[in-house]
Amino acid sequence: MSPLAEWQHANQEYLAAALQWLRLRLTRYAERDLAPMVTVPGDPVGAPALTVTDAQVAEAAAAMAAAESADPPPALLIIEERFGLLRFERDVLLLCAAMELDPATADLCARAHRDRNRPHPTFGLALSIFDDPVWDAVSPERPLRYWRLIETASSGWLPLTASALRADERFVNFLKGLNHRDDRLAPLLVAADDAGDSELPPSQQAAVDAVVRHLTRTPSASALPAINLAGADAGSKRLVAAHAAAALGLRVYRLPAEVLPSPAAELDALARLCEREELLMPIALYVDAHSDQASESEARTPPLHRFLSRTSGVVFLDTRDVAPPAGRHTVIVDVARPTAAEQRAAWTARLGGGSSELAAQLAAQFDLDLSTIARLASTSDTENLWEACLRSTRPRLENLAQRLEIKAKLDQVVLPAAEKRLLQQIADQVRSRTRVYEEFGFGNSMNRGRSITVLFAGESGTGKTMAAEAMAQELRLDLYRIDLSGVLDKYIGETEKKLRQLFDAAESGGAILFFDEADALFGKRSEVKDSHDRFANIQIDYLLQRVEAYHGLAILATNMKSALDQAFTRRLRFIVNFPHPGAAERREIWKKVFPPETKTAGLDFERLARLDVTGGAILNIALNAAFLAARTKDATVTMPLILDAARTELQKMDRLINEAHFRWSEPAAEKIA
Repeated sequence: MSPLAEWQHANQEYLAAALQWLRLRLTRYAERDLAPMVTVPGDPVGAPALTVTDAQVAEAAAAMAAAESADPPPALLIIEERFGLLRFERDVLLLCAAMELDPATADLCARAHRDRNRPHPTFGLALSIFDDPVWDAVSPERPLRYWRLIETASSGWLPLTASALRADERFVNFLKGLNHRDDRLAPLLVAADDAGDSELPPSQQAAVDAVVRHLTRTPSASALPAINLAGADAGSKRLVAAHAAAALGLRVYRLPAEVLPSPAAELDALARLCEREELLMPIALYVDAHSDQASESEARTPPLHRFLSRTSGVVFLDTRDVAPPAGRHTVIVDVARPTAAEQRAAWTARLGGGSSELAAQLAAQFDLDLSTIARLASTSDTENLWEACLRSTRPRLENLAQRLEIKAKLDQVVLPAAEKRLLQQIADQVRSRTRVYEEFGFGNSMNRGRSITVLFAGESGTGKTMAAEAMAQELRLDLYRIDLSGVLDKYIGETEKKLRQLFDAAESGGAILFFDEADALFGKRSEVKDSHDRFANIQIDYLLQRVEAYHGLAILATNMKSALDQAFTRRLRFIVNFPHPGAAERREIWKKVFPPETKTAGLDFERLARLDVTGGAILNIALNAAFLAARTKDATVTMPLILDAARTELQKMDRLINEAHFRWSEPAAEKIA
């Protein structure tokens, strides 16, 4: 027989002895003076009186006392000890619970009251049948009512001592040996993942040790501090909480902060139910205010603080930033994702020693917690692991950014040789940043400035967006174009909130942020003339700080380089200029602009290269020429069609047109000025 089964058997024996003792007590009290019971018209006369002696009551009490010696003790004694009940209060709880456990109790209560209409326990009855009565047990500050072990069904005209009493269902089940979560908390408390048998990396194990140290050195359980787990990674904080709770013999239950009610009475009732549950079960509460705080919902702060001040058990408070609640001593423990070296070790352990190169690549690009690494490694094969990491880290940017479908490749970008080398250097730095910061030691002396921020500067149509797509293709990462209409907000402070949400969502490393028309966000700070100027400058300052602290690749594109703030220019790692293409570049663009599937005939690339337009205009001309070709019988793009499309494009750009330059005859080829 298992230890649990042995305890349940001993608990049942004690409960049977306690109910027998209670029946004898009630029967003896009901027999007082052997007077007839009060009846109502049509009610049959009560059963003949039974004789109960003091010796029988004493014998039952001795049997109950003998059953109390079990180790662990019976459930009723556990409740008595944990909730601070006096012996009389313990007997009152037994009397109320007996209504659910023993069918004879209702009839005995009616006999004791001498009234068939009162088949229920009352405080008055308890004061009459039990030894050493405690008159203030009826007080709402005493455990029976404070912890709501019993409920009173009082009427306006009945005194409290005459009101019907009922034991709370949670405690009735506990007395029977069934220790299940309170039904009222089931929709709110979610069992968190347990610690399992996994080992934490040293950086997170240090956080676990700090939590356990603070909780075990507190002299009184009523003075336990709340543990404020602060940090950006919710997964790592949950893992640290699970390991710390396991070290203390507890199970973690998550309570989202957004479900906390605002009315004080409802909030106090919820806090009391939760604290009651902590006394009945070995659990710790994990109050999740991470997302709630991220939205900076000030309306949620008072309920959260009030709730925490009303509880005294082991509570983990998950916040992104340090947010100690008022009214309760709090210990702040910073929790971060594992370091890149620790993530690499975790990947290697999951994938095996033969995949060390892949493990290094994954750790260098993606910043993941251990739970995510374990899940991805177990559910994805090696060939698809990179794409699985991309999907897992895909940020929830909602209306703040648009994920671009990547088509361009790096060899399709036409730039002068110096600029092409810069693009390759950017890609190499993204791949090698972990090695430089971790293995070469630069991370030990650099706390900020690890971002790789790149400026693409050039007039419209010179290939900045195409180059950003090519970088994403080269690095096998997602590309998100920031939607300025979703980020910029006319209300003071709202733009900063959205920018924070944007960078936080992209921190895990699976995305490249692309700020098109960056001068709208990163413009020069102005002289402060009113409050709007001051807040506009604060907005730019905040953006500069977040860009510098961002650990991923951020690409900014502008055709107004001079409009950017000088402080931001200093924070740029690379500036890639996209010049107006010369004849050689235009020739190369024309050779690459038509897909292999497009039928072409007789194209004169030398003549086309003399069209003084940007790469974006060349793409428009080629696309329009393809549409013109689609209307012809042989569906072939020819020089006349391209020149016709070029004329349309130049007209759109308000450029002067000499019709002689757009005539074409075979094999003649006039020069285009």
